This record gives sequence, C-alpha cells and structure tokens, in this order.
Amino acid sequence: MTAAGAARGPRVVVLGLANVWQLQMVQTGAGVPRELRTLGTEIALTVVPYTLLVFVPIALLILVGLRRTGYGRLLFAIGDNPIASRLSGARAWQVLIVLYVISALLAAVAGFLVSGGSNVASVTLVDSYVLPSVAAAVIGGTSILGGRGGFGGTIVGALILQVIISLLSSLGYPEAVRQVLFGAIIVAVAAAYTRVTQES
Repeated sequence: MTAAGAARGPRVVVLGLANVWQLQMVQTGAGVPRELRTLGTEIALTVVPYTLLVFVPIALLILVGLRRTGYGRLLFAIGDNPIASRLSGARAWQVLIVLYVISALLAAVAGFLVSGGSNVASVTLVDSYVLPSVAAAVIGGTSILGGRGGFGGTIVGALILQVIISLLSSLGYPEAVRQVLFGAIIVAVAAAYTRVTQES
C-alpha cells in the first residue's frame, strides 16, 4: 500500500460515518443539536452573536500564539526556510504535526458554527468556502509560499472579501463568477509576491 493510499483510508472512514449520520438526521428530521443551533444563530444580550463570542477568544489566542510564543516563531521560520530551520535544530515534522492538529480543531469549531447556523450537517456544507478562505489569507498578506503573513491580516482580508461578495451578490452574479474571481485574486497576488521576492 502506498503512502497516499494509507492516508486516504481514514479519510474515507470519516466521510462514510459522516454520511451515515447525515442520512439518519434527514430521515428522523432531527437536524443538528439545539445547542449548536443556539450557538450558530442566536444573540447574547440582544447585541452580541454567540458566534462572535466564540471567534474573539480564539482569534486572540492565535494572534498571541503566532507572535509571542516560540512555537509561532518556529512556524514562520519553517515556512520561510525549512532547510535552514532543520539545520538549526528545529524538528519541522513535530511542529507541522502540531499545526495540523490545531488546524483540524479550528476547522471542527468552524464546522460546528456553520452547521448550527444553517441547521444542516453535511460533509460538503462548506466546500464553497475553501477558495474564499485562501483568497482572504492571500489578500491579508499571507504568502502561499510560506514564511510571511499573520492572522490579523487574514481577518482584514476576510472583511474585504465579504464586501466583494456582498457587492457581487447585489449585482446578481452567480457563484461560478465568484469562484473565478477568488481564483484570479489568488493567482495575481501570488504572482506579484513571487516577482517581488525574486527582485529583492
């Protein structure tokens, strides 16, 4: 068995379990748990959405973790020059494993919030958000080549992207046009960053 096949096995199992659970929820008409619906749709004190109460602490932890901890500095160092980081004694594979675990946990939290807001649980629920999320990071100054960027810029990029999405929606453009625009933004910014780094 190849490494790709071994990695695909657990993913297929998880997707299968998710599909079975989704079918069960559809047949029983139960939807997502009430706690998730409350978290995804309701407002605390008639002013603050519960989703914001979840997002703000997590965002602060990420901002502090990236800029004020040794692990955050290791991430930037490995992203900028993995060979030099390895030669300096950094164990890149351990850092990356921790990063993948953190990313999976954050994706799970985001999935719970989206599922609660839409009252739908599906393995393809947020497929349309994949390209915009990359575009938001790129607009915010994060290099897809690694070693440069930050979560604060990504938040700003997401806000800018949301304005663009709202504008396209008001003009009546379909989802396909939005995806093409997001892809064009990623390619254009990545090409510009590559050219700047080569010249410098």
